[in-house]
Amino acid sequence: MIGYVTLGVCDLARAAEFYDAIAAEMGTPRMMEFDTFIAWGTPDGPAGIAATLPFDGQPATTGNGTMVALQAKDKDQVHRLYKIAMAHGGTDEGPPGPRGDSGFYAAYFRDPDGNKLNAFIMG
Repeated sequence: MIGYVTLGVCDLARAAEFYDAIAAEMGTPRMMEFDTFIAWGTPDGPAGIAATLPFDGQPATTGNGTMVALQAKDKDQVHRLYKIAMAHGGTDEGPPGPRGDSGFYAAYFRDPDGNKLNAFIMG
């Protein structure tokens, strides 16, 4: 259903460094790039993610209650993605670990602009 998610950023170069590192771990290349927009994904692949300077020229803001979930391959990748996020200017929103008793395992973090993400696996 979802083709891609776009997140507003205030500093595209800083966002590119953060998302390039996350995308490299996930084996996902840059798919599109313009002066104000970068997208990571694969044509006809799973949903991608993009970082953009807001079209209206105003500062980017984060959505309260908004989060993008990145599906990891396994628990080790959840840990690696969390460490990559922390090493590239991300902030902690919940370290890797089980959530509840249904087999959901996740790490929560924010990008340098404050957009909330998580890396997760089910089961």
